[in-house]
Amino acid sequence: MIEERGVGAGVRPDRSGAGLRRCGAVALLAAGLALAAPAAHAAPELPAAGAIDQREGIGSATGTEGLNPALALAYTLAEGEAHAEGVPLSITSGYRGPAEQQALWDDGLATYGGPDEARRWVLPPDESTHVSGDAVDVGPLEGAQWLEANGYRWGLCRTFDNEWWHFELAAAPGTACPARIPDASARN
Repeated sequence: MIEERGVGAGVRPDRSGAGLRRCGAVALLAAGLALAAPAAHAAPELPAAGAIDQREGIGSATGTEGLNPALALAYTLAEGEAHAEGVPLSITSGYRGPAEQQALWDDGLATYGGPDEARRWVLPPDESTHVSGDAVDVGPLEGAQWLEANGYRWGLCRTFDNEWWHFELAAAPGTACPARIPDASARN
C-alpha cells in the first residue's frame, strides 16, 4: 500500500510559484475537462467558485487536502461521477508530510531488507509524489478499477503495474494515459 515518485511527461506542477499559478492551473484543467469530455458523457460540472480553496487544494472530496489543485479538482470530479454511477471510490492516502513518508520509507527498508526492493513499494520523502501532493491512493478495488477505466476523462492515470490503487494526473483530460511502468523503482 505504499508508493512512488514523479509525474510523467512534464505534468508535475511547479510548486515554487514560478510556473502556472494555482488558479491558472485550475482554469486550464477546467477548460480541458470541458473540451475533452467523451461524446457519450456530458462535460463534467465544475465546482462553484466558492468551493475552491487556494490554501488547501480544490474540491470537496475527502482526502484532497494538500494535493496540487489540478489533481484535487480532477479527482473530485471523477469521484462524483463514480458515486453517481453507484461505484464506491475514495482516497485512502493522498498528501503525506515528509515525516509520515520517512516513517513509511523506514518501514519499507525493514520489511523488504534494503533500498532496492523497498523502492518497488515506497520511496523516500524527497522522491515521493505523495509528499509533493501529486498522487492519490484509492479504494476499494471496485473503485480503483472504475478509475482505471474512466480516469482518463480527467487525466487521472494508474501509473504502476504493482499498485492498483495509485493514480496521478499524468495525461491531458480526455487523452490516453501513458503506459504503466512496473513499479516506482523503474522511474529513474
